[in-house]
Amino acid sequence: MKFIFDDGGRAAAGFSGSVGDCVTRAIAIATRKPYREVYDALNALAAKERIGKRKKRKSNSRDGVFRCTYSSYLESLGWHWTPTMSVGSGCRVHLRTSELPAGTLVVRVSRHLTAVIDGQLHDTHNCSRSGTRCVYGYFARR
Repeated sequence: MKFIFDDGGRAAAGFSGSVGDCVTRAIAIATRKPYREVYDALNALAAKERIGKRKKRKSNSRDGVFRCTYSSYLESLGWHWTPTMSVGSGCRVHLRTSELPAGTLVVRVSRHLTAVIDGQLHDTHNCSRSGTRCVYGYFARR
């Protein structure tokens, strides 16, 4: 899979440094929305989250966004989730051009979200592990 360096407009929005913002970055790249707009929208949704015994903190666009928060945001934009793996099924889809559909996708892999546009990986680093990284599922436009 061809890798293209893309920070999703993070530097242009005035942010610097290395942080855990893969969710914000991947959504900004795939939806072609400004990084700051996605950043603020995710933080607004995160403010409504509840904490409890198992979930000790709220999401944050800079340090990590929980799945329920980014899923509801993407679904509100008209994107739908397609799972590629279930409990006990093993890895059937890898981060390879030949195993993913064409088009624009927000792909979920272990502890990371990335954008794949027409078979090309758009991220700040090549997270494909030479095509061996397992894909849990992906969001695509309806």
